[in-house]
Amino acid sequence: MLELFVISTLNGILFGMLLFLMASGLTVIFSMLGVLNFAHASFYMLGAFFGFQISKWFGFWPALVIAPLLAGALGAMVERYGLRQVHKYGHVPELLFTFGLAFAIEEIVSIVWGKSPVDFRVPALLDFPAFTLFSTNYPAFKIFMLVISIIIFVGLLIALKKTRVGLIVQAALTHPHMVGHLGHNVGRIFMLVFGVGTALAAVAGVIAGPALVTQSNMAGLLGPILFVVVVVGGLGSLPGAFLASLLIGLVQTFAVSMNGSLAGAFGPLSPDLATTWLSDIWNVTIAQIAPIMPYVLLVLILIFRPMGLLGTRET
Repeated sequence: MLELFVISTLNGILFGMLLFLMASGLTVIFSMLGVLNFAHASFYMLGAFFGFQISKWFGFWPALVIAPLLAGALGAMVERYGLRQVHKYGHVPELLFTFGLAFAIEEIVSIVWGKSPVDFRVPALLDFPAFTLFSTNYPAFKIFMLVISIIIFVGLLIALKKTRVGLIVQAALTHPHMVGHLGHNVGRIFMLVFGVGTALAAVAGVIAGPALVTQSNMAGLLGPILFVVVVVGGLGSLPGAFLASLLIGLVQTFAVSMNGSLAGAFGPLSPDLATTWLSDIWNVTIAQIAPIMPYVLLVLILIFRPMGLLGTRET
């Protein structure tokens, strides 16, 4: 029991930090621009494929720097020549624009790299077990992912709350005309913020690509849970996204490791009920429903606390 608890806790923290690494850029974009970017997971996928291609040419470490810069530049252009043009029509056109952009990026990736998974490998420098716990080896690369996630969280928090740039950016969201009158280029600020957000998504892609499967549908597989993290944590709240990532990571990891069911807890159903649909539900294990638990948590949060765990916005 102790082994199960310790290993599940560690796996949950690692998975939660990976979720935060992916959701941090989405949170930054929404907190500063008020745009819920449906194409965010697609930039995460672009980061993974850019990282794969660049690592083939120059190695993993240059890819970790170059791929986010490329994705960030693309994101800045998307904001400048796409989102800025539809922003004046309201939030619904923005959502539809990013929704269509997500499909376009997925098709482009399929054309360039194909639909089959690519061979994106862990760098040799981190391809060893960091430590052994209860006869289980933990890869050094996963610890590297954990460290990078914490560094990004602390860096973003300091940048948003303690620096002049962060204060200007937040002021530009609520009072853009006043910030403009003070001599700041509001359009350029928004463009840079969107670029930074997409670059953070690409960082997650480069780091998660070797640990997960890098393929053209990876955005669709992980995209929905990013929005669960952002909504549960509170729209625009970076500490909320951090807390929600840990919570979802731990809940899902512990659920996967449990084989309990109603049948195991209360015994089999009586013969007259054993042939009905209730029998199937009675025998479902916790591990089988683990994938839907984050979405159940999302529904509960929207019912009882629509602003999220640490959020301040209700819309």
